Amino acid sequence: MTRALVFDSGVGGLTIAEAIRKAAPDWVVDYAADSGFFPYGLKTDDELRSRLPPLCEALVRAAAPDVLVIACNTASTLSLADIRARLDIPAVGTVPAIKPAAEMTRTGVIGVLATPGTVRRAYLDDLERDFAKGVAVIRRGTAGLVDAAERSVRGMDVEPDAIANAVKPMFEGPDGARIDVVVLACTHFPLVREAIQAVCPPGVRLIDTGEAVARQALRVAPETVTLDPEPVAWVTGGVANRAALAPVLERFGYRRVETLDI
Repeated sequence: MTRALVFDSGVGGLTIAEAIRKAAPDWVVDYAADSGFFPYGLKTDDELRSRLPPLCEALVRAAAPDVLVIACNTASTLSLADIRARLDIPAVGTVPAIKPAAEMTRTGVIGVLATPGTVRRAYLDDLERDFAKGVAVIRRGTAGLVDAAERSVRGMDVEPDAIANAVKPMFEGPDGARIDVVVLACTHFPLVREAIQAVCPPGVRLIDTGEAVARQALRVAPETVTLDPEPVAWVTGGVANRAALAPVLERFGYRRVETLDI
């Protein structure tokens, strides 16, 4: 029985954890939320580079997984190599689904809906150059959808205008009306997928990376025996954050929630 640790800044990575459970029902899938440093999309690159590798190392030491899944586009595009250098287990990153979107489009124009941090990173330039030749890529960076997803999963009201204001400008600029595929380039966004779809023009398809990340985790993880079959969730930010997130995590099967801070 393999043990995976899925890591994100908040609750967005729960969508990846669910995809892994679906692909590998016999796995134990732990979860870690860096809620004490949330949201990543508004942090500087230097702040994240300083925090992510030692934090992931500490989480792996505490949780003892067989594979680490970084369920965050911002963290993956910025620090995946540095995180891997500190670990002796496989680490799987999450990157925007530019390649499948470019293969799927019929109009030759795709949209990338991401956090402001992911939108500005050179990694996204590399993905476009390598996998979207001849395809126009329109980027839209928004922190509002992350907040909306966090509110939604906690059972709080989300204003429809907040979703519309975050998404619609992508379709209003040059070539925006020709977008037929939108990449959800943040793991939080599938949590409000239906609301996003509702404000997109008819016929626009939304894609994310959940299934692809799960397949990669299955490919690289070693087969081991896990002695403790209970999934554990880890949060940063102390007992206050644990209390705030515990009801959400319990709905996703995490009855045991621990804190870890560095």
